[in-house]
Amino acid sequence: MEFLDARRLTGPNICCDKPGSILDIACSPNQIAQIRAIWEASISVASQEMGWPNITHIEPLEGGVSLVIEAPIDALYAASAVNEWAWQCIQAELNGEEAPGFDTARHEVDEALADEQNSQLITLQESAATHQTAFLWDDDEASLGMGYASKTWSVKSLPDPSQLDWDDFSDIPVGVITGTNGKTTCTRIVSQILQSAGFHTGISCTDWLAVNDEIIDEGDWSGPGGARTILRQSNVTAAILETARGGLLRRGLGITRADAALITNIAEDHLGDFGSHNLDELLNIKWIVSRAVRQSGTLVLNADDPRLVEKAKEHTGIINWFSLNPESEVIAEAVNHNQACYVLSDGNLIRLTADSKHHICAEADIPLTIDGAAKHNTANSLAAAALTHAMGVELTDIGHALTNITQAQNPGRSNVHDIGGVKVVIDFAHNPHAMAALFQMAQAIPAKRRLLAFGQAGDRPDHSIRDLSRAAWSIGLDKVFISELAAYHRGRDYGEVFGIIRSELLAAGATPDNIKHFDAETDAFHAALDWAEPGDLIIMLALGEREQVRNALAEAMKNR
Repeated sequence: MEFLDARRLTGPNICCDKPGSILDIACSPNQIAQIRAIWEASISVASQEMGWPNITHIEPLEGGVSLVIEAPIDALYAASAVNEWAWQCIQAELNGEEAPGFDTARHEVDEALADEQNSQLITLQESAATHQTAFLWDDDEASLGMGYASKTWSVKSLPDPSQLDWDDFSDIPVGVITGTNGKTTCTRIVSQILQSAGFHTGISCTDWLAVNDEIIDEGDWSGPGGARTILRQSNVTAAILETARGGLLRRGLGITRADAALITNIAEDHLGDFGSHNLDELLNIKWIVSRAVRQSGTLVLNADDPRLVEKAKEHTGIINWFSLNPESEVIAEAVNHNQACYVLSDGNLIRLTADSKHHICAEADIPLTIDGAAKHNTANSLAAAALTHAMGVELTDIGHALTNITQAQNPGRSNVHDIGGVKVVIDFAHNPHAMAALFQMAQAIPAKRRLLAFGQAGDRPDHSIRDLSRAAWSIGLDKVFISELAAYHRGRDYGEVFGIIRSELLAAGATPDNIKHFDAETDAFHAALDWAEPGDLIIMLALGEREQVRNALAEAMKNR
């Protein structure tokens, strides 16, 4: 048994819809019941002492348990201090020792309350709920409304709600995107669709914060902090919020309401971390975004993902589907229930309902699909069409935008470049699902010879690395350049991952001459360019040296 973390949850989360504090404990399954009993008794004592409502939630997980206390937004640090005291009680009782009384934690809890309690903040929150107005808050600021119809104040200088003209505040169209693969590409496509439809679009994603094409700040902004920042921009009239696993686990969802939420797929990535040890746990994390559209709004799901299809049975709100397979039984059933479906049919993107069929555009006319070779980007385009239509964009505007998006507007995602007659595909794919999609695309691109340059992180299990290696060789490779990725060894020895990949490639039919080992991805890329001749295809997967590979590509294109 091990204490992992006690932290604040600022929005809808894995256990509940309300803010609170979460206690993560690593333990065996047979310890959970005893831990729960001690924890609940401890929280009951603390709640009575503090005069708090005693509202708790428990989430058994592979390898442990998460325990949540609901708490007011101005008492979350104090609630975390209570959870840390509860852990001490658990540890003591399971070791046969006397548990510490709440008086041992009272000073720390009171100190936290003295720093954070803010009755004006609670009053503003309650008034916003009464007026059905969006309310966003953090340690430093609170805001009412969204985008251009919002206003933000310091939490130390909040207005008197009775003095506000509540008609000054309103919402804007908001879309939320999560999933394993395709999140960032969908975010970029949605952004271009919204801009094409005349919206000033705020974007928070794993690459940056931006308004339209103007970057505010680079970095990973896919958590609740990024969402709040974008929704407080005074020039934003619509927002698209990429929402990643880490932020959902760490703090919860950054908003409580959206017009549409998209889950692209559920596939192996970041498995092994507490709370996401397996695909079912990963699904539960991603599913948090459905809470934002449960009462109103639209949930957009991938009909080709069996886990999402099964999970959808729990959702009581509106669902729209997207699929590459128009003959799918899921699509047929959804249409019968008058759920809108976005499908690829005879080379065209179509919106289907029980009594209508609307053409959006031709697949081959979407540059990101590379004449239909990049089926994953066809799926991303269908998903983006469903999301933006649910946000109020007309289908004609969606079709126009999809056919005008360029590869330059989606950097690092299945981009195809021509360097002196050599086709070069650059991608940042790093998990098996994303790589499989890329391999499928590469196989569909005509080429005399094919070279793959890639590496794998050491925290991937052996079987995943072997599966990936076999899948790579099956697309018809002539050379495989394997990069060491020293920064991603993650517990493995130098050359260990290379050895697994090499042995599996040889078992699949490669010869030693087909395989080369490099320390750096840029070295592998330069060697690939030296090897290639007009008519060849280079598939370059950059993980640790993305910027360096981009620069090397730009230099090569300039010099050839």
